[in-house]
Amino acid sequence: MSLESVRAFFAEKAPDISVMESPISSATVALAAEAYGVEPGMIAKTLSLRVGERVILIVAAGTSRMDNKKVKAQFGGKPKMLGLEEVADITGHEVGGVCPFGLKSPLPVYCDVSLKAFDVVVPAAGSTHSAVRITPARMAELTAAEWVDVCEHRP
Repeated sequence: MSLESVRAFFAEKAPDISVMESPISSATVALAAEAYGVEPGMIAKTLSLRVGERVILIVAAGTSRMDNKKVKAQFGGKPKMLGLEEVADITGHEVGGVCPFGLKSPLPVYCDVSLKAFDVVVPAAGSTHSAVRITPARMAELTAAEWVDVCEHRP
């Protein structure tokens, strides 16, 4: 269902963007970088978090690491990663395929400034074998994301 919801999202909002599928898993940053022939930083990973009562998605460069202090300062509470089953139930996407597109229900999306280091990034597209190539600015625009600085940036 998830891959189809992402395809439907792009068909409606950005028909010029097509979903790529890989015969090998792209469930982790390292696997995705290998599958799509890009450096790990270009993989746009989506973190599913609960902060207090809110669930939010943070999309960040693959080599960045969430900074709990920055997240707490930005969102006013301690972040907690969602559990495996919660992720699928809330986003409609399986772990390893979570992305800000084609969500089961609307969620606030935030793009970390670490993505701005790249002209094009490669976020998952709803499954562990799919992704899209997109500019960080276009991804933020299509998902109504707010830019935040909540990660440690690593080369």
